[in-house]
Amino acid sequence: MENKEAALIKNEFLLKKDSTFLNFGSFGACARPVFERYQRYQLELEEEPVHFMMDKASGYLKRSREALANYINCAADDVVYVTNPSYGVNIIAKSFPLQPGDEVLTSNLEYGACDRAWDYYCKKKGATYRPLPIRLPLESKDDFINQFAAGIHPKTKLIFLSHITSATALRFPIEEVCSLAKQKGIPVFIDGAHAPGQVPIDLATLGADMYTGACHKWMMTPKGSSFLYVSKAWQHYFDPLLISWGYEAVAASASRFLDYHEMQGTRDLSAFLTIPDAIEFMQKNNWPQVSRYCRDMVKQNAGRFCELLQTKPLAPLTDDFIAQMLSLEIKTANAMELHDILFRQYKIQVPIMQLGNRSFLRFSIQGFNTRQDLDKLYDAVKDLISKGLIIT
Repeated sequence: MENKEAALIKNEFLLKKDSTFLNFGSFGACARPVFERYQRYQLELEEEPVHFMMDKASGYLKRSREALANYINCAADDVVYVTNPSYGVNIIAKSFPLQPGDEVLTSNLEYGACDRAWDYYCKKKGATYRPLPIRLPLESKDDFINQFAAGIHPKTKLIFLSHITSATALRFPIEEVCSLAKQKGIPVFIDGAHAPGQVPIDLATLGADMYTGACHKWMMTPKGSSFLYVSKAWQHYFDPLLISWGYEAVAASASRFLDYHEMQGTRDLSAFLTIPDAIEFMQKNNWPQVSRYCRDMVKQNAGRFCELLQTKPLAPLTDDFIAQMLSLEIKTANAMELHDILFRQYKIQVPIMQLGNRSFLRFSIQGFNTRQDLDKLYDAVKDLISKGLIIT
């Protein structure tokens, strides 16, 4: 891809032209054709609300779920829509069968909102949510597997792990984790908030018992569209967070799982319905090639940012660990202030992620980004180092 192609892709988004957008990982950005389809669904809803909700919604949702299921390779009746992955995590954490003394094993690199959900529900049940310290930088897949496997013991009743971490932007070897867990008879729940649209997902072969992912990040749908997959063997365990018309449904479908979690009363379904359009957008624009361009750009620029910040990559710079995001440890007195300075003074939207007492500069690369975008970030960071706001 050349800058001209990146510019054409940028025209497909609604992002402000005067901002250098290097934070696709937080909330994504909706592709223009998908957003326009979203607005047409909303208009259709408002023009004839009763007909839409009572007669059309179920069919629209089915069509959307079937498209998503084909994209992530699972049965359409094994996936339901939720507004965000944290919502999906709460469904599982609230109903997962834990007894006093049981343990949910995770890493210390997980997303804070999910940590809080698990900690809350584990405490209510007398169980333990145990984040296992992962030594960074990772050396290899085996390095991670060996570290994580050492934390498994008879009290471990569930493994909860990110597909791609938030603060550290690391792609975990979840395929190997699922295989290990299966050998030990331990179910696995994967938080795939950053994965759909960024890396391939094949739930039929992965072996995860539960998986939640965001469509409004790298799949470029409107905000509030995510999914929860649960294998058939586990579906009967999980109550919806809201008990509504799906319970003892008058017009029950063949799937209680769908009825419980889909029939949630009045809500705007429009964001969910655009998922087939987002998949079509990616297909029309040869997204595997776009994604490769993005991953290559991340890797090609990692070295100069490491040298500038006097740090090392958090893992080998390969597709095994790095996709379209890169996090590098950064030393600063005030992470939020640093983000605000980069945004207000340099017009660069890039997060400074915090994990424990460590801060990370995380840049995301999407098809509209160019080397010049990273040049602007590089020059800004260099300037802030000279001013003492970043310590090296």
